[in-house]
Amino acid sequence: MTNTTRPKIVVLGGGTGMPVLLRGLKDYPIDLSTIVTVADDGGSTGQLREMIETPAPGDIRNVIASLANVDQELYELFQHRFNVSNGLSGHSLGNIVLIAMSSITGNFYEAVKEVSVMFNVKGNIYPIVNEAVTLHAEMEDGTIVSGESKIPMKNKKIKRVFLTPDHLTPMPNVVEAILDADLVVISPGSLYTSILPNLIIKDVVDALNQTTAKTVYVCNIMTQPGETNDFSAADHVKAIYNHIGRNSIDSIIVHNQPIAKNLLIEYEKQNASPVTYNLSSLKQLGLEVYEEDIIDHNHPMIRHNTEKLAKIIFQMASDKIKKY
Repeated sequence: MTNTTRPKIVVLGGGTGMPVLLRGLKDYPIDLSTIVTVADDGGSTGQLREMIETPAPGDIRNVIASLANVDQELYELFQHRFNVSNGLSGHSLGNIVLIAMSSITGNFYEAVKEVSVMFNVKGNIYPIVNEAVTLHAEMEDGTIVSGESKIPMKNKKIKRVFLTPDHLTPMPNVVEAILDADLVVISPGSLYTSILPNLIIKDVVDALNQTTAKTVYVCNIMTQPGETNDFSAADHVKAIYNHIGRNSIDSIIVHNQPIAKNLLIEYEKQNASPVTYNLSSLKQLGLEVYEEDIIDHNHPMIRHNTEKLAKIIFQMASDKIKKY
């Protein structure tokens, strides 16, 4: 790895947690690469996948939007979701743009690159693979559930997740980015349906084990019904270890302050609760623990604070390159 004054940060993830993290990071002097899941099959993405055999565009669209440097009108246009009584209803314009560009270029990754240029995106955006994939979950009772959006709906304890087709090969840029990074960040998000689909591909596992980068997991603030019911921070890490091996993570960022009761009421109705942690349990898992107040106290929902997280992550990456 070449020592530079700009830390090389790679963020893996998907769903709604990843864009929150990226919005803060894009303003720092870093070389940023994002690796994004394409296993989503719900909503507009699911409908488009049924019509056209394509990697899921939804999570990619949100990452492009979070890293875009365009005026507000163009941002809102890209993220616009149609609410009409015809075939466009529910579709995001950004998803349609990505599929259209994929048709023009003949390649989904080339489409992502072209749209990223159009929106003056900070950094590189890599779909984890360049083909349509399906996520499956084996439950503790032995049943198999197929489809990212269907897995949480079963509300069963998940034993493992896996992808088809078998023996998937990630984009070459994905492996190169991980191997060349100073810091690899596993973003917050749905553990089994947004985070693990990026991590379980063999070449990615190998790259995570071989890289000299420090790997940090940004733990979720709240549990997710149907995926991580009653999970502690250690349970989140153990689920990752069970899929890709122990010691694949070096450190973890956890929220360490009480959450306002008025914010918790709606979550309690959905059987979601704050993710608790035990410092000694996390250290026994081989982790360096960063305990911080990482909630956005100005948001009406419980969300990570993008500025606080970005500052912590940038400092971690800067400290890493100082050692070289």
